[in-house]
Amino acid sequence: MNVGIIGAGGIAQKLHLPQIAGMAEMRVTHLCGRKESRLRTLADRFAVPHWSTDHQALLSDDTLDGIIIALPHPLHVPVGLDVLAAGKHLMMQKPLCGDLDEANAFVEAAEKTNRTVLVLPHFAPEIYRTRELVDAGAIGKPSGAHCRTSHGGPEVYYAEVRDGFGETGTDLWFFDAKQASVGALFDMGVYAVASLVAALGTVTSVMGMTATLDKPTPLEDTATLLLQFENGAVATAETGWCDPARTWQFRVHGTRGKITIPGQDGASMTRWEPGSYTREDIPPVPHPVDAKDASRGNVHEHWQACIRAGRQPEQSHAWAARHVTEILLAGLEAARTGSRVAIHSRAQG
Repeated sequence: MNVGIIGAGGIAQKLHLPQIAGMAEMRVTHLCGRKESRLRTLADRFAVPHWSTDHQALLSDDTLDGIIIALPHPLHVPVGLDVLAAGKHLMMQKPLCGDLDEANAFVEAAEKTNRTVLVLPHFAPEIYRTRELVDAGAIGKPSGAHCRTSHGGPEVYYAEVRDGFGETGTDLWFFDAKQASVGALFDMGVYAVASLVAALGTVTSVMGMTATLDKPTPLEDTATLLLQFENGAVATAETGWCDPARTWQFRVHGTRGKITIPGQDGASMTRWEPGSYTREDIPPVPHPVDAKDASRGNVHEHWQACIRAGRQPEQSHAWAARHVTEILLAGLEAARTGSRVAIHSRAQG
C-alpha cells in the first residue's frame, strides 16, 4: 500500500514515518509540506522518493492508495475534503477541527465515499476491552468515569521536534489564538474525551471550567469537563498543558464494580468487584485483565486492516470525531457562559 503524508512537521517525524518504516506492506512514497528543508530531511531519513510543496500533486497521483493528513488542525478539514474528493483512503490527525460546521461537512463527505476514513486518536487495547466489559455488564450499570490526559505543554513537544530537524527558535503557533483558536482542551483533552466516548458511547450534555494558569497565551492551558452520557453515567475529563510530570489515567465505575487503567500491581488494567454488598470494611477484590487480544495494532496497521476489510474503524471514525469536536466546543461554551450545553450529534453514524 502506497501512502502520502501531507504535513512535514513533528507528528510526521515522530509518529507516522517511523511506524510505517517498520511495516512490510505499507510505504510512504510521497511527502508534502511548506518547508523544503524539512521535506529534504524527512525524505532522506526515511527514504521517501517523492516530495512536493503542493498537496494537489499528491491527490492527482494514481499510485497513491491513501493520504495521511499531519497538518495543524485548522487545515485538517479543507485538505481532508480534497483527499476524499480525490477518492483516496484517509487518515486524519487529531483533533478533527475547531469548528462544528467544518466537522459536519467532513462527516457529510465521509458518508458519500466508500473510502476508509480514520480520525485519531487511536485507542489502546485496554479501551476496547473496557467497552467490551461495559457492554457485557461486567461492572453492572455504568455510573461514573474519569479520564485525565495532560503534559507539560507544546513547547516541550516542539523542543524535540526542532532537535529532530536541527532547527532553533521559540515561537509556537499553539499559543497564538489567531492561528490555533483553541488550546489545551483540543490539543490534549481530545484524548480524554475520545477515550470516554469510546468506552461509554454518546454524550448528551456538557458542563465545564477552563483556566489559563501558566502559559503565554489567552487560550486555555487547563480544563475540566463534566459529561452526561446517554446511558446515565456522569464522567469527568481533565486535561492541561501544566503537568510536566505527565498523566494518563482512566477509570469507569458501575453498580457491580469498576475498571482502572493502569491497573494494580503492574497490570495494564484491573477489574474490581465488591468484596461485600453489606459490609463496609471488606475491601474490593481486584482481577487483572489481559487486553492484548483486543489490540488493533498501531494506528497504521489498524487503518490498513480496515481498508482491506472495506470498512470504517470501530471507534476512530468520522462520526465519533464530530461528536468529540462538538463536546469540546460545548465545553468551551459552558466554561464561558457557566451553563450546561446540550450535545446533538451521536458517537456512531
